[in-house]
Amino acid sequence: MNHPEATAMALSILRSGNPFQWYVITLLALTLSVYLNEISQKNWRGIAAGLSLYMVHWFVEIVNALIQHFSGHALWTVPTGTAFLILVGVGVEISLMFSIAGLILSKLLPEDPKMTIFGINNRLLFAIGNAAFYSIFEIFLVKTPCFVWVYPWWGAFPVFITVYIPFFLAAFYVYDWEPRAQKIFIGSLFAVNAVSLVIFAGILGWI
Repeated sequence: MNHPEATAMALSILRSGNPFQWYVITLLALTLSVYLNEISQKNWRGIAAGLSLYMVHWFVEIVNALIQHFSGHALWTVPTGTAFLILVGVGVEISLMFSIAGLILSKLLPEDPKMTIFGINNRLLFAIGNAAFYSIFEIFLVKTPCFVWVYPWWGAFPVFITVYIPFFLAAFYVYDWEPRAQKIFIGSLFAVNAVSLVIFAGILGWI
């Protein structure tokens, strides 16, 4: 699929109800059940990890959509295969996955935040390892019609550095912060994302 075609296809289904499928309701219910279960167990650190990654995810997707507006092409697009395209580079399915990824993967973290593995702090090592896994998995995704890296210089390594490293650093370091610092980080990013969506998607219609 060539890049103009991928961009045109993504924009044609952007926030359109036409591709909607009922499984989205089930995915939403399952996502909510994950958080409700963690709330019932008072796993506030895991919840903070999940929400931190999700807020960074939204920030990155908004930036990608703004790149689309100003340059004509985003760094990555989702031209097909989603039941609802929220922004040019993210469908509802992948967004729901990212909403729980940080929470689920935080369960792998050792209890001691200062513990080292191979001489590397475990939080940093787990962030790098998970970022590498997700970046490599994207190599498979771009071989399908559902996901496109638009520019030839954009690939697994830039994704690893600029997208997934920030995702998992946020999740795994915020996990250990004091509750007040967690709330400030999550709340601040939520405010930035919410205002950006209202302005750039709602008022200006840029994304």
